[in-house]
Formats: sequence, C-alpha cells, structure tokens
Amino acid sequence: MPLTPSTMLPLNTVAPDFELFDVTRNEDRSLNTLRSKQGTVIMFICNHCPFVKHVRHELAELAIEYKKRGIAFIAINSNDAVNYPEDSPEKMKAFIQELGNPFPYLYDETQEVAKSYHAACTPDFFVFDGDLKCVYRGQMDDSRPGNEIAVSGNDLRLALDLLLASKPIPENQKPSMGCNIKWK
Repeated sequence: MPLTPSTMLPLNTVAPDFELFDVTRNEDRSLNTLRSKQGTVIMFICNHCPFVKHVRHELAELAIEYKKRGIAFIAINSNDAVNYPEDSPEKMKAFIQELGNPFPYLYDETQEVAKSYHAACTPDFFVFDGDLKCVYRGQMDDSRPGNEIAVSGNDLRLALDLLLASKPIPENQKPSMGCNIKWK
C-alpha cells in the first residue's frame, strides 16, 4: 500500500462549494445544506483503502460525538469507481450502513471536488469554521495500519475542541497519510 501525504490546503482557504450525490439518501446534496455554523469536517475517504478501514469505527464515533456539539461531518469518495469497483456508489452505501450512517457519504464521480480541495489521499481531513474558512487540515491521529498506535482521533479532536471553544488552532499540523486518490 503506497503511502501518500495530504497536500495541506492553505489555512483560511474558503471551502469550495459542491453538490454531489449522497448514497445515504439517494439524492444530491450541497455543502450549503450540509454545513454547520459551528464547524464542518469534510473528509475524503473510500471503501477499500486500508488506512480508512483502520480508522473507520473511531471516525464514526467522532462524528456521532461532535454532531451533538454542532459539528457537521461530510464524507466524500472521489475514487475512480470504474477501475476500483469496491468504491462504487452501491458499495459506498453498504460501507456507510455498516458504520450506522454517522454522516452523509457523497460520490464525486467527476473528481472535480477532490481537485478543488487539493485532496490527495484517503483519508484526508479538512476542518472549516462557521464561515467555511479552513482552520485545520491534517491527520486524524498518529495511528496507521501496523504501527501499533491505538486509533484515538487525538489530532482531529483537538482541532474540533479548540474550534468549539473559539481558541486558536495551532498552525503546525501533521499531514494525513493514506492511499492516493485513484484518479481517472
């Protein structure tokens, strides 16, 4: 499994708008209808990546926990489903149902949304404040498949806690690491 780091979108970048198909509701949904005034996490994930599989349960728990505190979570799959059929919308639906549908799971068939966010890997995390300005882009935590570090979500949790407390988020952020997005 090739290890690819995130490209670290510049802080304060305004979240690019989008409208994508939500496999959890079988309808198109936009950033404006899914965002939160407290903060929004946009993450690029997929079904087959071992890095995503490694964190999926903690990610679902994080989303459930922080949704209660006003944070929106949005997952986007931008992988080429023709060459990677495990990432098809049908398989996406099964994947997210296994986790209990903790967040909308959107399909970026054209890959334009991934490109607009400069997403590079799965998982790739972006946290936006109430004005949709990027305040965090980086890893969920230090855990990776096989490194014996427990999945905790510590880095992402810290960013969300500071955002909710209206405190500055340190600008020194570690990039996420995972499989590269499967471009067409």
